Amino acid sequence: MRTFLPLLLNAFGMVCLAQNQSTVQRDSLQVIWSDERIPDTARFDAGIELVRDIIYSAPPDSGLQLARELLYFAQEHHLDPQRAEAHILCGTFNNRLSRWDSAESHLLRAFDLYERLGQNRGKAKVMNSLGNALAYKGDHVKSIDYYTQGLRIAEAENDSNLIARLLGNIGVSHYEQGDLERGLEYFNRRIAVADRIGDRQCALEAYICIGITRQKQGRLIDARAEFIKSLGIAREINDVLSIQVVQGNLGTVYIDQGDYPKALAYLDSSLVLAERQEDPMQIANIYSEMARAHHLQGNESAALDAARKALSSAEIAGVLENWRDAAKINYTVLKAMGRKSEALDMHELYITMRDSMTNDDNKKRMMSQSFEYEFDKKEALLTAEQEKKDAVATEELRRKNLQRNAFIGGFGLMMLLAGTFFFQRNRISKARKRSDELLLNILPEEIAEELKEKGSAEAVQIDQVTVLFTDFKGFTAMSEVLTPKQLVKDLHECFSAFDHICEKHGLEKIKTIGDAYMAAGGLPTPNSTHATDVIKAAFEMRDFIAAGKAHKITAGLPYFEIRIGIHTGPVVAGIVGVKKFQYDIWGDTVNTASRMESSGEVGQVNISEATYALVKDEPGLSFTSRGKVQAKGKGELEMYFVQLA
Repeated sequence: MRTFLPLLLNAFGMVCLAQNQSTVQRDSLQVIWSDERIPDTARFDAGIELVRDIIYSAPPDSGLQLARELLYFAQEHHLDPQRAEAHILCGTFNNRLSRWDSAESHLLRAFDLYERLGQNRGKAKVMNSLGNALAYKGDHVKSIDYYTQGLRIAEAENDSNLIARLLGNIGVSHYEQGDLERGLEYFNRRIAVADRIGDRQCALEAYICIGITRQKQGRLIDARAEFIKSLGIAREINDVLSIQVVQGNLGTVYIDQGDYPKALAYLDSSLVLAERQEDPMQIANIYSEMARAHHLQGNESAALDAARKALSSAEIAGVLENWRDAAKINYTVLKAMGRKSEALDMHELYITMRDSMTNDDNKKRMMSQSFEYEFDKKEALLTAEQEKKDAVATEELRRKNLQRNAFIGGFGLMMLLAGTFFFQRNRISKARKRSDELLLNILPEEIAEELKEKGSAEAVQIDQVTVLFTDFKGFTAMSEVLTPKQLVKDLHECFSAFDHICEKHGLEKIKTIGDAYMAAGGLPTPNSTHATDVIKAAFEMRDFIAAGKAHKITAGLPYFEIRIGIHTGPVVAGIVGVKKFQYDIWGDTVNTASRMESSGEVGQVNISEATYALVKDEPGLSFTSRGKVQAKGKGELEMYFVQLA
């Protein structure tokens, strides 16, 4: 099982990312960056904030280009601390692009600068980034060494932010080695530090890791609770990356619990965000899990499609774990399809990747020693290169002074074009979002996506759906008392409330017919809670009408009373026609649900025997048997009134 570990280090090696700057703030930073009268360090700080603002909203290639411009600026103005910071930034973007050698080169340059400057905190940041690079490459033994060195420095510097994030990264590496209890120890230590300094983002990432660990321990209920709590925090602080991670992990939990439709729904949501971030590692993870869900459902065609996409993304990411998991699911699916030759190829790839990750400690030490050798070699080369650069510095300074104004204008133009691009993209995105919102007011999301992709949507059989009908008693009499405008206003108020109630409980509104309202649970994505979801919604609808009735009586106005009927069974669901699309359901289940409503009583929720069988043991509910009741066109049917216990 592959889970989705969050990136516990952000692009600046331990400083929490700020929320996106407002347009006014961005413009202000651009003014500072472009003003040659302002001190160079202040201009650099403004430039770094501009890059921070787009670090996860822009493609990594674009961010890397801007980071290089900052590096050039720092070199031109002999700002060594800022050069080191820009090197870390370049290393981070290269890490996101899976360009390990380039990332390592920049980080070694940063370490060299901090060493010469005697800045211990900077060295700790680089140690953390080097640990991340090794962790990405699969060497968690050596990554812990680097993280621990950084932690010792951070503790000596009494830097709580740095301490918290290094603790989290050490926990992740212990988790990856299979030492789950040690991992939990470090995650909880991280939370304690984060809570002390009031850093919710920092604590959130540790909560996610605890959820992942609980899942690996097989404690699925505990894992799901941790993820749901984490998702709430992530949404509160608008952390898109963590939202994507948690949605992916919830998907894997629901796979392990056998709820494949819900798993695929969460994985689809996670995939959208991962593709927006252009993160091949996470995209590969998600496709592997989607393939697993489809395979367990018996949908091998969809499973193979997802598995191939996982392998393609793994090739782009270049990460051993991605390769291993993608190869494994491809082997599993191809074997199930009887394609033995292709399955054997994937099995061989899986074994190769697995062995590359699980070699003994001696091989890992060799890998670490090789890395250290490269560290020393590149450090020597960098020193020689720096001496060479110093020898020609005078001549270069004269030439660069001539280029400065052109460079500043060029960078400003680049930022302006980037701003224009993001403005146009956002405007198009908003228009598309508005169109999608309008479409989603008519059709369920899954059906809308199918319609946009194919131009049509196939009707499907859903084996078990719970259908709800409501109807107002005395509607005809009220229509004789109220003006048409007043009547429609009252209906609008009631049905709007019903819409919100349906959304709250995960129901799909089907349609209104005059004063009747129809909704259903368990579609378009089947689930196991549809019956209780519909009953809870029915109670809220009933209570809303009862409260309105009391208010109307007090005001001396005519009022509505409501009957509600519920039945569970199979339906066919889909859209028909080519204009004015409407999602609808058909089948005897719909007719029976309608009879439950018409055979009910005012203020009561009347359910069928089929629905009763699903919820009779549900805590918090009580039932009154009505025996066999005559239903128009259906004969005698067993019916029950359901109430809150």
